[in-house]
Amino acid sequence: MSPLPESKIAPAARRSKLAVRGVGKTFQFSGRETIEAVRGVSFDVMENEICALLGPSGCGKSTVLRMVAGLEEPTSGAMTLDGHRIEGPDKSRGMVFQAYTSFDWLTVQQNVEYGMRINKVPKTERKERAARFIDLVKLTRFRNAYPSQLSGGMRQRVAIARTLANDPSILLMDEPFGALDAETRWQMQELMVGIAETSQTTLLLVTHDLEEAIFLADRIVFMSRHPGTVRENLMVDFKKGRRFQSREQMIEAPGYYELEKKIMHLMRDESRRDADSAAGQAH
Repeated sequence: MSPLPESKIAPAARRSKLAVRGVGKTFQFSGRETIEAVRGVSFDVMENEICALLGPSGCGKSTVLRMVAGLEEPTSGAMTLDGHRIEGPDKSRGMVFQAYTSFDWLTVQQNVEYGMRINKVPKTERKERAARFIDLVKLTRFRNAYPSQLSGGMRQRVAIARTLANDPSILLMDEPFGALDAETRWQMQELMVGIAETSQTTLLLVTHDLEEAIFLADRIVFMSRHPGTVRENLMVDFKKGRRFQSREQMIEAPGYYELEKKIMHLMRDESRRDADSAAGQAH
């Protein structure tokens, strides 16, 4: 069988789509107790780029994503999307969560149309747009099915189609495939590469899966242990200006194992730091 074609990553000379500058977040609990979740986080996501936030558990990846979505407010720093300061939720930022978020009483078609209906998109236009994105996520035969009749991967595809149909400037994904079995997960990862290529989507995702980050991302922002900071900003250079359509292509590519080993080293180093910190507190 001949290998699947490789997709081109957009040229490096792209403008910054999302700019995160010195962002910090401190949570306050009952009384005066506070926890600093992230500190001084800065990075850019370029136009049409796929960027992954990766790091040890509890490093603040999802907190950063929620701040970009406008679901949390930064304690310090600032974020801009297309040059406009991010302040609260907005349809320019579409969010796909790990948990399935389809409405059980609506069909696939109605679920994908839902956001457009709320935004008063004319009926004919929203039906056409919904049909286009349902086709993009390969659910055309299931447009009249209900979520209870779909597998987990198919329900997540509904969420992706619904989000993209609202034409966000950036797509945000919080461990979107984490609840899926291994086979469905890698199928969804491959599908996501095709979706990003076809829709020219700028994508920022949180993942704890090292291989998923390398496969999907053009750039990996590796965050340190709590409080989360940016430890490494890694361009996935071994792809040489292309995105792989299959995991086999990625694994066979020169440079893949070197990057995997580097990130594994970062992960282990952060684990050692965490253990050393815990030991120090115990004394």
